[in-house]
Amino acid sequence: MRQKIEQLLNQLNSYRPLTEGEIQRLREEFIVDFTYNSNAIEGNTLTLQETALVLDGITIDKKPLKEHLEAVGHKDAFHYVQGLVQDKQPLSERVIKQIHSLVLMDRPQDKGVYRRVPVTIMGAMVEPPQPYLIPKQMEQLLQHYAEGENALDVVERAALFHLQFEAIHPFIDGNGRTGRLLLNLALLQAGYPPINIKYTDRRRYYDCFTSYHQSGTPAALVALISTYLEQELIRYIAIITTAHALDKE
Repeated sequence: MRQKIEQLLNQLNSYRPLTEGEIQRLREEFIVDFTYNSNAIEGNTLTLQETALVLDGITIDKKPLKEHLEAVGHKDAFHYVQGLVQDKQPLSERVIKQIHSLVLMDRPQDKGVYRRVPVTIMGAMVEPPQPYLIPKQMEQLLQHYAEGENALDVVERAALFHLQFEAIHPFIDGNGRTGRLLLNLALLQAGYPPINIKYTDRRRYYDCFTSYHQSGTPAALVALISTYLEQELIRYIAIITTAHALDKE
């Protein structure tokens, strides 16, 4: 699958790019879908259509303010990620905390701050570290990520970081959404399109963490990310080839 992904990426890169307006439209459609699914995985009850409306500034009756803010915060966080990629900013502790601050805009006292209490993740095979261990473990995680730049395949490196970040669970809330944004940051920085892990695939996604802690390898998550990457690349190529065909008519 990795060879096919590289072939698709090369094919995509060989095409004349879309216009800025066309790219912006595709990005906005992705943000709505990504925001809906990532928040739904964490329990947000906004539908896809409701998420789109909220991101357009419309209030949904009988839906909590918290869920509105989660949608807006996630969108802002993804825009921030895109800016990091454009400015070629490396991953750092400051970046992680800033992404989390945007994600958790509904809880100002907790945003961008490592948790100060122990937590338990229901169904997890390992317990997150005690609060006093978090700064050191995050430092080591970032160090290992930097060291893997030339040693690991892009997808494997991104998958390992995501699995280990979620195991540390550094924040009191918002770890899943922040982690999936960081996953996309890694992919975008390497020239890949962002992926959108679907709410309907959440069981397979959760099983990737179990597999990692049982086997010690990120193979299951690598396979899931690769599947999504292949789908996204095929979708982009289809859109661009259709646009080029219309130009020739």
